[in-house]
Amino acid sequence: MAGRGELTDAAWERIEPLLPRVGGHGRPWRDHRQVVNGVLWWLRTGAPWRDLPERYGPWQTVYERFARWEADGTWAKLLEHVQVRDDAMGRVEWTVAVDSTINRAHQHAAGAQGPRAGTNRKIRATRRRARPSADPGGGLTTKAHLAVDGRGLPLSITLTPGNVNDATAFGQALDSIRIPRAVTGRPRTTPTRVLGDKAYSSRAIRHLLRRRGIVATIPERRDQVANRLRRGTRGGRPPAFDKEIYRDRNVVERCFARLKQFRAIATRFDKLATRYRAGVVLASLILWLREATR
Repeated sequence: MAGRGELTDAAWERIEPLLPRVGGHGRPWRDHRQVVNGVLWWLRTGAPWRDLPERYGPWQTVYERFARWEADGTWAKLLEHVQVRDDAMGRVEWTVAVDSTINRAHQHAAGAQGPRAGTNRKIRATRRRARPSADPGGGLTTKAHLAVDGRGLPLSITLTPGNVNDATAFGQALDSIRIPRAVTGRPRTTPTRVLGDKAYSSRAIRHLLRRRGIVATIPERRDQVANRLRRGTRGGRPPAFDKEIYRDRNVVERCFARLKQFRAIATRFDKLATRYRAGVVLASLILWLREATR
């Protein structure tokens, strides 16, 4: 019987075959399920690693495993696996909603700027790669940009400093959608439709979607409507917009609400940007696993 917030037996059966195996010489690893449940406890509570309950083993072991699997891409591979399986079963709904949310960084997230900040580059350098930053330029906030399917499950995760405009990160969020085929063929990367709020109402974004054959359901901003009307016939026709379909955009808002139930996501405690992103990936994996067991 799984404890509160821990992996259910059904969820464990889905991911257990994909976890790294340890062979050869050396001390055996602590039980994977025990360690993953320890990481989930930390993700759910946002408590310091040193406060990890003893039932999950030494906190150093749990943190080390979390960091190791972030570095080698294990967490991302697990999320990709459940996405691939759902897509093969026809469960992924390719009407995609995009949006962002700002998460405050705790004071403990500052730092990690020395030359030996773990296996990752220091936080200031990550700003150039559109990762969350703790320096004054980005402020003590992190913005998470999501593209979710019609059920509200994350298809892509993009993190930036909190002062980055939504429209600026749209292309990266769209390009990050990539679900490999279960057997053969090119990965699925193109939604049938994209739903976005007025922050994404720009000529460049509409042109990008049109060029890729993606239907846009994005309302015009008030200033854009006024400018078009002011120009009369030269202003052109208003872009197509379906109010009924646009109502489905709230799936991305509901996804943010579910992700922020994990306190280590709602408030960033991690010093390293890549570790924080790994937490978002793991929380997204849990949402996908919960949906699969319904």
